[in-house]
Amino acid sequence: MAEQKIFGYGNKISVKQGDEITFHVNCDGASTAEAQLVQLIHGDAHEAGPGHVEREIDNPVNGAWEVKKQFTQLGNFYSVEDPSSCLAMEKAFSMTCFIWPTMPKKGTRQTIMGRWDTRNNTGYALGISPQGYLEFWVGDGEEVDYITAEMPLLNKVWYAVGVAYDPSTNTATLHQTGVLNRYNSLVGPVVPYELDSHIQTKLRFHPDNKPGVPFLIGGARDSHVLRGDFINDLFAGKLDRPAVLSGAMSHAEFTECAKGTRPAQADLVAYWDTTEGLSENGVGQTLIDTGPNGLDAEGHNHPVRCMTGWNWTGKADCFRLAPEQYGGIEFHPDTVTDCKWEVTNRMTVPEDLPSGVYAIRLRVGPGEGISEEYIVFFVRPRTPRAKLAFLVPTASYLAYGNESLSFDAHIIQPMTGQPPVVTDLDIETYEHREFGLSTYDTYEDGAGVCYSSYLRPVINMRPKYRMSSMNITWQFPADLSIVAWIDKMGYDCDFITDEDVHREGIDCLRPYKCVITGTHPEYVSERMLDAQEDWVQEGGRLIYMGGNGYYWCVGFSEDHPECMEVRKLDSGMRAWAARPGEHYLQTTGEKSGLWKNRGRAPQKLLGVGFIAEGFETAMPFRKMPDSYHRTVSWITEGIEGELIGDCGLAYGGAAGVELDKYDLTLGTPPHTKIIASSGGHSDNYVLVTEELLYAYAGLVGSLDYRIRADVTYYTSWNHGAVFSTGSIGYGQALPANDFDNSASKMLKNVVDAFIKEGALPGSQWTLEEKQWR
Repeated sequence: MAEQKIFGYGNKISVKQGDEITFHVNCDGASTAEAQLVQLIHGDAHEAGPGHVEREIDNPVNGAWEVKKQFTQLGNFYSVEDPSSCLAMEKAFSMTCFIWPTMPKKGTRQTIMGRWDTRNNTGYALGISPQGYLEFWVGDGEEVDYITAEMPLLNKVWYAVGVAYDPSTNTATLHQTGVLNRYNSLVGPVVPYELDSHIQTKLRFHPDNKPGVPFLIGGARDSHVLRGDFINDLFAGKLDRPAVLSGAMSHAEFTECAKGTRPAQADLVAYWDTTEGLSENGVGQTLIDTGPNGLDAEGHNHPVRCMTGWNWTGKADCFRLAPEQYGGIEFHPDTVTDCKWEVTNRMTVPEDLPSGVYAIRLRVGPGEGISEEYIVFFVRPRTPRAKLAFLVPTASYLAYGNESLSFDAHIIQPMTGQPPVVTDLDIETYEHREFGLSTYDTYEDGAGVCYSSYLRPVINMRPKYRMSSMNITWQFPADLSIVAWIDKMGYDCDFITDEDVHREGIDCLRPYKCVITGTHPEYVSERMLDAQEDWVQEGGRLIYMGGNGYYWCVGFSEDHPECMEVRKLDSGMRAWAARPGEHYLQTTGEKSGLWKNRGRAPQKLLGVGFIAEGFETAMPFRKMPDSYHRTVSWITEGIEGELIGDCGLAYGGAAGVELDKYDLTLGTPPHTKIIASSGGHSDNYVLVTEELLYAYAGLVGSLDYRIRADVTYYTSWNHGAVFSTGSIGYGQALPANDFDNSASKMLKNVVDAFIKEGALPGSQWTLEEKQWR
């Protein structure tokens, strides 16, 4: 019997009552699946907690769904709408482009640009042979003929390439010239490589330009009996300023193009100026044709723009400073930001469905492992009424979506101090790149993944999932421990997401007196950060339940709110580093990397910031002298003894995994009180790299006093306040002993105080004086 497995996603991650959401499902080995709407309460099967908890909800969407095999288009490319068939070249023509290949010897053909049908062998294209040579090929539907350059293309070296084809003589001339300088390529001019090739041949037949074949940049059309048409022969590397010209250009004309001279407008059929549209706010997915025919190209799966081009001189480190040097667009054959599966079913969110965390649970065959799927979404209220809101860190869920560190990251076992515990879900994710990668992964060519989207199955955004490298719940299933605590305590709570706050700003937060975060809200946009900071100043009360939060600066485009961009720079605990000159976001134009390095260290809002991480033990907190101060003693009221959080689902304690500490030098508000701190962490806990100027022995838990988590509290204007737990493990400590524990007690004290109107316990505040007394 064929293996039965099912995966899916929704077209939205945040919905209100009355909204419609569509579900897109792929299934192998079955034609029907049992669907059930469920409310998710707790997602960690750890024996110290309540286990997996969900509530089935009656809804017309429940029951048998017809499901089928669906296919995903991998790789990014551009397609050109050409209704007048301007690019079905019947007369003499030429093509030129600058290229920076990253896998020239990939072993499969790569298409730079052309109007080529791979299945039927018709049309023409400029590309790279499986052996790594520049080629131009034509097909008449029966045979393929081609001309191949004499010198192989080198990895990560810029070239000017071009072809001139004259059908009157059936002559093709192929040009290849190296244009590397001191900065733009992997190697410099001192290396004695022979990069140039100029060759001419007479082809045996003319290309047959069949109607309906698309002109593509970065790929070619193919077809399969089951999936139909798709794009294949995908290019890996950067392209800059591709163009199609009428007439067969001469060697001298190509030489001028290789110098960066724009061809005469009268000679152009299309000139996709890859620098056109670059602005201080980034650039979109449309590639503008500045030639006479307006043949704009649309990007698929987010080709990466705002990258250094062939003429980058190294002086400008941002596309805003020298846009003419940032024509590079990077392509990856193994990327996906939208699976574009057909709709399997749809649901209108009931008007009476409470705000919360929900999923469509799908089961086929045995109904577990890869035979069970949860398509998760969050329901926010159409009219907010609660005083408490849970801010779901969906941006961070995207950042970690489908990470495969256990398979590809050589550092992961030394970092976590344990071998990975791999399940069939982990193997399925790793083997099937069509589900997409996380921003902790790299593409086949070694470049870091900077885009992540929820229009694809996000395998680790489901209950019961444990991160294989650490064998604990992480991100979404870990956050369900806070959701379960809210449910257990009986609070009326609304659920909002990062996407909502990014889109609506402070207006999304204003209805609430208290907002509580997830366990690891690591990725935030400027809009999200601004909204929370302004809200606290207006009197909002924020409970930061995490560690290593508000760390990376990310961006979302207005056209694609489902897709997040991040670039990992020269600082921080990171899985990859962006190349020089490529540190600014395409989606917004702002510098990415750590918020700390943009003058907004998390300490300025949260009171604490990232200091250390470790992944095999956890410790309790111990009350600090500030906890007894008359203004804050209410926070630990009812907790006997000195220890807080001496049990938990993440390595047995509340202070663990990733830790944040108080730091006045990084902007912790000076009146902040340290309620409790951890200590005595194992040597698996190491200091974060951004704290280092020089590395030296002893930067580990048992020797470095800085390696600790701090629980902090401070007040702001208008009775606003921020309480921070400083540890990822704190949220996972809440369910221990049926939620009857010291970590739970302290959090309840804070929430109870934060959702009340008026002054906070212990405060002496006057708006007239605008100060603490």
